[in-house]
Amino acid sequence: MTATTAAARDHARAQAGSITDAMPVVPASAWPSPPEGVAPHRLTWAESVPGGRYTSKVLTRGTRIRLRDVAGAACAHVMLYRADAPWERLNVADTVKVPWQAYLGAGHPLLSDQGRVLATVVSDTSGRHDALCGTTTLRTNTARYGAGEAHSPSPAGRELFVLAAAKNGLKPRDVPPSLSFFHGVRAGARGGLVSTGSAGADTAVELVLHLPLIVVLVNTAHPLDPSPTFETTTLEVIAWDAPDDLDDITEADPEYLRAVANSDDAWNATTFDKDLQR
Repeated sequence: MTATTAAARDHARAQAGSITDAMPVVPASAWPSPPEGVAPHRLTWAESVPGGRYTSKVLTRGTRIRLRDVAGAACAHVMLYRADAPWERLNVADTVKVPWQAYLGAGHPLLSDQGRVLATVVSDTSGRHDALCGTTTLRTNTARYGAGEAHSPSPAGRELFVLAAAKNGLKPRDVPPSLSFFHGVRAGARGGLVSTGSAGADTAVELVLHLPLIVVLVNTAHPLDPSPTFETTTLEVIAWDAPDDLDDITEADPEYLRAVANSDDAWNATTFDKDLQR
């Protein structure tokens, strides 16, 4: 089928329109199963990310993202950067400290180091997440699986984050600790961290963005995954335009409201209509 250049071309073109578990769909409106109540034309990102792969996207304020653990063994390691000022990025310590809550769930703000909420978790059917362990490294994956390089059968999260960062003009030093969705961790009675694993297949987490962001996702095993073999499965990523969802958030804690006000202030400063000054 691919013995000649012409045959290889014809074979490649014959795949047009096919959707696999390892590709983005462009345009996103062609995704075959948009979320209920969301018109296809509102989709801005639709992608399947297999285990051991990564992806990233620049998304605007008011975007809603749904991450879905398709088969029950995905682990979505997440990093967020302000698109217009990427030196401001997700700060895991503040994300835990400011809302007085170490365990992620619906209503939890994802904060930057400048007191702004970058995104809010608005829906969660998993309940198995982690803001304490970060992602895996070359050393840890090599020790557990025999390899951890980006292009190995068991790539480490840090290695994949570095590649994703480079594609957005960022350097390895710009990759701080990340959050993880779909693999739970709890602090034990003596302070040690204990894996609670996955909640199973077809669970989802949804975020709403408060600022334009570079969203980086790495789908690889969690540092506390007890399996001796690399078994990470597909992560589904769907995003759509939903600016009104920001108005529907009802969190009222003063720390949250202050962080939202800081984000709104930054947004208003960059989108101010100069015609109003005339």
